Amino acid sequence: MILLSAAFALTLAAAVPPSGPKPSEELKSDIATKLEAKGVKNYQLEIVRSADLKDQTVVGSCEAGSKKIVYKKDQSAPASHK
Repeated sequence: MILLSAAFALTLAAAVPPSGPKPSEELKSDIATKLEAKGVKNYQLEIVRSADLKDQTVVGSCEAGSKKIVYKKDQSAPASHK
C-alpha cells in the first residue's frame, strides 16, 4: 500500500508542473481537478503546516515550502467497484 501511495504521489507531482508560487487554495483546487480528471473519487486534500506533517502522502507544496497539501483516501465513503 505504501509503495502504491508513493507511486501515486510521484505521478501526481509530475502532473503539477512548477510554474511559480501559487496560493495554497489555488494549488489545492488544481490538484483536485487533476485527480478528478483521472477518475479518483472518495479522497480528501488538506493543507497542513510542514511542521505538522505526520505519516501523510504529500501531493503539493506551497507558501515557500512552509505548507504541504496532503492526500488521504476517504474511508467513510463507499468504494466504487466498476
